[in-house]
Amino acid sequence: MSQPPPPTEHPLVAAIPAPPRPAWIPIRSLSVRHRERVLTHLLALAPEDRYLRFGYPATDAQIGRYVDQLDFARDELLGVFDRQLRLIAVAHLAFSPDRSRHAADAEFGVSVLDHARGRAYGTRLFEYACLHARNRGVSTLFIHALSENTAMLKIARHAGAVVERDGAESQAHLRLPPETVASQMEQFVGDSAAELDYRLKQQAHRMGDLLDVLAEVRQRVANKVGSAASE
Repeated sequence: MSQPPPPTEHPLVAAIPAPPRPAWIPIRSLSVRHRERVLTHLLALAPEDRYLRFGYPATDAQIGRYVDQLDFARDELLGVFDRQLRLIAVAHLAFSPDRSRHAADAEFGVSVLDHARGRAYGTRLFEYACLHARNRGVSTLFIHALSENTAMLKIARHAGAVVERDGAESQAHLRLPPETVASQMEQFVGDSAAELDYRLKQQAHRMGDLLDVLAEVRQRVANKVGSAASE
C-alpha cells in the first residue's frame, strides 16, 4: 500500500525567503563630487540608524557638518549605488589627520539604508575597506561602535577582530596583513569593474531620462492634436 505524500506547507504561511545575496557587489571609491550624494544617503537614515552609525542621535545639521568636513584626499569613502545612482551603502575609512597617506591605523564606519539590508553590503564594504587599508600600509583597523550595534560587531568578529566592551561602547581592532602584488591587483580589478558598472548605470539612467522626456513630448503633441480635432 503506497504511503500518502508528505503534507506541503500552505503558501500563505510559508516563510518569506530572504533577499538573494549577489555574488559580486560593485563597490566604488567616492570623490569630492559625490559629497552631496553622501549627504543625501546619511540624511535618509532612520533616527535609530543615525544613532548606531554616529554613536549619538545625529540631527540633520550635525550630519551636514560631518559631510562638510569629509576629507576625500586623506580618507577613503566607498559606496554602493543602485540603478538610479542613489547611494544605498557607504563606508568611511578614516585615517589620522596628522599622518601621511601610509598611516599605521585607520577607523571604519558604515551605513546601509533600511531597504537594502540583508544583502551583505556591510560585510562586503568592510572586506573591501580592509583591502584598501592594507594596500595603503595600514596594519590595524579600528571600529568604535555602541555595544548595542550587534550587526557591526558581528561583522568585525567574523573577520577575526578582537572586540573589547566598555559599558555602552565597544572597540574592535583587526590586524591586517601587509600588502602584496595580489592584493594590489585585487583592488585594481575591483575598482575597474565597479567604475564600469557605474558608467553603465549612468548611461542607463540618462537613457531613462531621455525616454521620459520623449514620452512627455509625445503626450503633449497628442493632446494638442486632440484639442485641435475637437474644435
